[in-house]
Amino acid sequence: MEISRFKSEKIHQKFLTFYDEAMKKLPVPQEIFDIDTTYGTVRVYRFGNRGGIPILLFPGRAASTPMWEPNMAGLLKTYDVYSMDLLGEPGMSTQTKPIKDNEQQAVWVEDVLRELQLTKVHLVGVSFGGWSAVNYAVYYQKYIASIILLDPALVFAPFSLKIILFSLITILPFVPESWRKKSMSWISGGAQVDPQDSTARLISIGLKDFLIKTPPPKQFTTEQLNSIQAPILVIFAGKSIVHDSAKALAYAKSLSNPIEAEIWPAASHAINGEFPNEINERIGTFLSGINSQKK
Repeated sequence: MEISRFKSEKIHQKFLTFYDEAMKKLPVPQEIFDIDTTYGTVRVYRFGNRGGIPILLFPGRAASTPMWEPNMAGLLKTYDVYSMDLLGEPGMSTQTKPIKDNEQQAVWVEDVLRELQLTKVHLVGVSFGGWSAVNYAVYYQKYIASIILLDPALVFAPFSLKIILFSLITILPFVPESWRKKSMSWISGGAQVDPQDSTARLISIGLKDFLIKTPPPKQFTTEQLNSIQAPILVIFAGKSIVHDSAKALAYAKSLSNPIEAEIWPAASHAINGEFPNEINERIGTFLSGINSQKK
């Protein structure tokens, strides 16, 4: 198996320019870590210095830490926040060894948390980041205080035909650039995406010019999902093209572990950027409820 990488060093340098520009929109991190793991070096940022159980952010597919800009300032009013660029995805993390299966996808996350020396952490993942957070929880649960999932991909429902078409449009080399731009709007519920926005450009480059060589994600079994002991909040987007949100909601509510699940009808798959204040408030309510139950 190969290693995930940019198609050329020229593309990589272009990506880094946009990345630096996008990171300037975020609060200045308190610390920056480059953590050596079993499968590569993982970039982690720590924001805030409040203490208590922090939040760890998992970005979506072909995204990285800058995608959390709409949520970051609000979350930092209450919590310390860690954010990492996923290994095998475009960002500041560098894969050095092939990742062959889901369990190995979880191993490097465990390596990161062990190195950070966090006793407990709240996992927050959007889209594929939600899948990554759940995948980690299937294999390791020692450090997990709770899990918050924003329209997670391939966790509670299979992919829709629409998202498969979207994936093809974004990666096939002969597809016109105008189609790619329209597809980005499509996944965002029809909202126009600013082509000059540095974060949007990061995702565009990641989708088109980064070769992901990690195994394709697989939907979890009921047994795997029920094995997770941590409290879970999942918010499905009513306008999501990733899956059938109504069926995903019904399945999530049928599981035996403690899950709070709901649909936000007006939201698209870009839910964290569309409703940042509402998302932050809902996260706060959920985590406050967990804390009150422990008292």
